[in-house]
Amino acid sequence: MEVTMEMIKRLKERTSLGIMDCKKALLETDGDEEKAIEYLRKNGILKAAKKSSRSANEGAIHAYIHTGNKLGVLVEVNCETDFVAKTPDFMKMVHQIAVHIAAAEVEPIYVSPEQVPADLIEKEKAIYMDQLSETKKPRNIIEKIVENKIKKYTEDISLMSQEFFGSEDKKTVADFIKENIAKFGENIVVSRFVVFKIGD
Repeated sequence: MEVTMEMIKRLKERTSLGIMDCKKALLETDGDEEKAIEYLRKNGILKAAKKSSRSANEGAIHAYIHTGNKLGVLVEVNCETDFVAKTPDFMKMVHQIAVHIAAAEVEPIYVSPEQVPADLIEKEKAIYMDQLSETKKPRNIIEKIVENKIKKYTEDISLMSQEFFGSEDKKTVADFIKENIAKFGENIVVSRFVVFKIGD
């Protein structure tokens, strides 16, 4: 069964989840809205979404040095309680995030696309507009192409929207975090990170 934007929108309104989560749930359940909600519950996605609004003031700072000692990552990941922060499973998760940052095909610069500064977006937009102005395409088509390019650019340089390193099912870092929110029963937030490279 074809999953339409209208079906996704209805499920989004009922669950307050993102478009991709809603689309996946509907695809998995042949477009059945009630079954889709059940699917989201079973997979802990609804539970994770509810917890994501809670404050996370505990957590851990983790240092990862990549093989060869030429690259290092320092990352801060927060959770709600000191109890969870001290568990081996939480530290393993933090380590996996640090490894992703070190090994990512495109080095992440920001945690999420929302953090990309407006002036950087405008600068990139101007470059794309210049490149496409010679194509003689209509203005509205050029603007749409630029909009898509900017979306891809901000997602490429943002940790949360990158495909998680080693993932076989194309899940993003954000998906990985959601899975762990459901697992630990607490909100989890990647607050900040920095990459160190020899010579930089």
